[in-house]
Amino acid sequence: MRKSYKFKKRQTVVKKFAYNWKIRSKDVVVIDSDGEQLGEMTTRDAINMAQEKGFDLVEVQPTATPPICKVMNYGSFQYKREKQLKKQKAQAKTLDVKSVRISLKIGEHDKQTRIKQANKFLEKGHKIKIELILRGREFTHMDMARKMVRDFKDELSVNTQVEQDVTKQGNKLFIILIPEK
Repeated sequence: MRKSYKFKKRQTVVKKFAYNWKIRSKDVVVIDSDGEQLGEMTTRDAINMAQEKGFDLVEVQPTATPPICKVMNYGSFQYKREKQLKKQKAQAKTLDVKSVRISLKIGEHDKQTRIKQANKFLEKGHKIKIELILRGREFTHMDMARKMVRDFKDELSVNTQVEQDVTKQGNKLFIILIPEK
């Protein structure tokens, strides 16, 4: 019986900042809610001062000696941070590598269909990987296979750059192309 594995989606780790009584250091450098530096004081005094003002004491730079803490509202600080991380994630453009498979015995109509498919991917800005799978005695015609992959690349209507030239990996030949800008 075959085992099935379920892979968990990778989650982004959001760094949590220590605040109020979760701060482990004895002394801290305190910055007021207005951005004014109040100097070094004990953690207990800094927390009491922050709570008197109706705020939290948040450790913004824990690696410093002593740690730097700021008097602010922890909830709004976390909200702004999460919003900023979401904005950065949205702006990060991920390029998908789309795969187009061909074989040495591919028919002309099928080849034209794959060329149209590859052109669509390139127009959308994706990288494409053209794979040619070799079966059985086709391994002896490696030069024909390389020529076929290069001819396929030349027939594309979108201008492309070769990111990785024709490479053999197992029973496959492949080339990776990116659209020219």
